[in-house]
Amino acid sequence: MDLNLLKVFDAVYEDRNLVLAGRRLNLSQSAVSHALARLRELVGDELFLRTRKGMLPTGRATEMAPTLRDSLRRIEATLGIEPFSAEKSDRRFVIAANDHVTEVIVAALSQRLREAAPGVDLVIRPSTRLDLAEQIDIGRIDLAIGIFAQVPPRFNARTLMTQGEVILMRKGHPASRRKLTLQDCAKYPLVTISVGGEEEGAVDGFILERGLARQSEMFDRHALQEALHNIGQTPRLRVTVPHSLAIPALLRESDMLSIVPTSLARALTRAGDLLRRHPPYQAGASTTTAVWHRRNDHDAGHAWLRGMVASVSHSPAADVQQKKPMNSPL
Repeated sequence: MDLNLLKVFDAVYEDRNLVLAGRRLNLSQSAVSHALARLRELVGDELFLRTRKGMLPTGRATEMAPTLRDSLRRIEATLGIEPFSAEKSDRRFVIAANDHVTEVIVAALSQRLREAAPGVDLVIRPSTRLDLAEQIDIGRIDLAIGIFAQVPPRFNARTLMTQGEVILMRKGHPASRRKLTLQDCAKYPLVTISVGGEEEGAVDGFILERGLARQSEMFDRHALQEALHNIGQTPRLRVTVPHSLAIPALLRESDMLSIVPTSLARALTRAGDLLRRHPPYQAGASTTTAVWHRRNDHDAGHAWLRGMVASVSHSPAADVQQKKPMNSPL
């Protein structure tokens, strides 16, 4: 068995394109096709089918891919074939993140890479995709950043930041000139962020897939409902959006409120047309985590990426620990 055939398989499986795979391996398209033909003969399976969307892996290829990729990484790590130098690397890393994480973590990471690793490229994929765990399994995503209630044993995780949540409103809002109350949370409709509901299989605000439970709602719904229930009220969730960057436009011309993570609130209020307030009830803190497959634990480049992500992440500790009086302006 020529191990180069396995590298060709790995590249085609990830890129789903012979030309792109060839560029990655510095091979011509005909050389990639020839290598696949040899591998098909050895395995006794077509492995990939040509479609309009690219090279579609067969069931056998899908079954082979995770184990082969893991084996290749172990061989490279053992022999030291591909040492990692951030300054010289032209490696591409794929990170799964929502727009909130992209705003508060990935933007800072990009700035850091510009100086430390000018040749390294980042590709951001939506962490809300329903096949997130599968994409990590097959190696198409290097790192997933989000809030996870459960991480399967085949994955590893690193805490990036822990934060509370705050309430946003427009400048001049009727509730902006006094202390925010529970009655306000019942009176004024809410804009909330949700990337999946019960119809997508969400349970208690989390979607479980292949052992990975990711958060579907970006606020503590239970704490809000319980607080309002105690005064005989229920919240009105007037608008539910999948993208946090839509919130400012929805709040500017209305009296709606929005409950968002503290770090996101800081980003959305930079323009100065929105105000931040602590919620008038005790909301739980959320922990943002980076998740990756354990096969990448000893990959030098991957370890460097994880360290860089951690270095640009921070917890808004003052808000988590409630050092400021409840209901005070932020």
